[in-house]
Amino acid sequence: MTVELSYALTAGSGSPESAVVLIGSLGSDRSMWDPQIAGLASVADVLAVDLRGHGESPVPAGPYSIAELAGDVLAVLDSIDRDRVHLVGLSLGGAVAQWIAVHRPTRVQSLTLLCTSAKFGEPQAWIERAKATRSGGTHSLADAVSGRWFTPELTARDTELAARHRQMVINTADEGYAACCEALAEWDNRADLGRIAAPTLVIAGEQDPSTPPDDLKFIADGIARSSLHVLDPAAHLANVEQAGEVTRLIVEHISSTAYEAGRRAAHNAGMVVRRQVLGDAHVDRSIQHMTEFTAPFQDFITRTGWGDVWTREGLDHRTRRLLTLAILTAVGNQHELDMHIRAALRGGVEPDALAEVFLHTAVYAGVPNSNAAFAMANAALAEQEESENP
Repeated sequence: MTVELSYALTAGSGSPESAVVLIGSLGSDRSMWDPQIAGLASVADVLAVDLRGHGESPVPAGPYSIAELAGDVLAVLDSIDRDRVHLVGLSLGGAVAQWIAVHRPTRVQSLTLLCTSAKFGEPQAWIERAKATRSGGTHSLADAVSGRWFTPELTARDTELAARHRQMVINTADEGYAACCEALAEWDNRADLGRIAAPTLVIAGEQDPSTPPDDLKFIADGIARSSLHVLDPAAHLANVEQAGEVTRLIVEHISSTAYEAGRRAAHNAGMVVRRQVLGDAHVDRSIQHMTEFTAPFQDFITRTGWGDVWTREGLDHRTRRLLTLAILTAVGNQHELDMHIRAALRGGVEPDALAEVFLHTAVYAGVPNSNAAFAMANAALAEQEESENP
């Protein structure tokens, strides 16, 4: 059974389909992400959640599992009609984000993992911490937990910040904290890191005693499309201690991911139209003869010519075919012209329409070019008639 999580959704100025989901640390609430909200809202909507047992979310009896925590987050996404999102998780939130990226990959547009691990130490330590929390309450752990969140230098320099985050731990429900400790006791994603296909940003804090940089390097080494950044100084809540740099890195990661997604979408749309206009046989030959040297040009033509221009609704494909024939005739590009004549005939353009295009072009672009166009069309028609009447 999923739990109806408490969350805050901040409207962003980016694409209305894009959203960043922020999932926080054990013992925190969604206010831990306050340093990132405004910056991230410049590129997308921002959804900050309180995990079950944390903040303003319900506190069902434990134990919990990472899968259950992830299910709660997915239920929120379903309730606000967000199919694919940019997932950002820190510590416990990073484990939840990993689970979603592994088990629900189509929901993840990009992944950012901060100060987290594929396995948080040995299970017994978490079982003992859960027991201690249920007997002594989160206030008994507050000093130790919040003490790992910031470097000593920051704690001494900003006592109000340290006190506010210490109170965040105390405010966490005892059962919620303990049950999430039990979820971390069972968590081991080491064997499944290779299943994460989303482009992934990995961020570590140099002075983090809970999830040191080696833990994050292990994650980055296991995920194919990942990059690792180690911030110094920064302890466990690197997003607070290095707020500006973390926000910059996430915005850059999300923006580049969105750009690449747009390029892929344009390429895919262009390939559909390219096949419709030129035919599968021609396109297959082009792909077969493509080399590493010519691949960027093939991508450029498919993405811009076919994906950006031919897909526009202002002109139908027949009109675009005739325009293309007229322009190629006018500039004397006979190789491309021959290809488009044959493609037009295969696509059902009438020979009389071709003749009108070449006659019209002769008036404005010169008789020699149109003469060559007529000759190529005549040869193509003869070949077509021969193939239809062997």
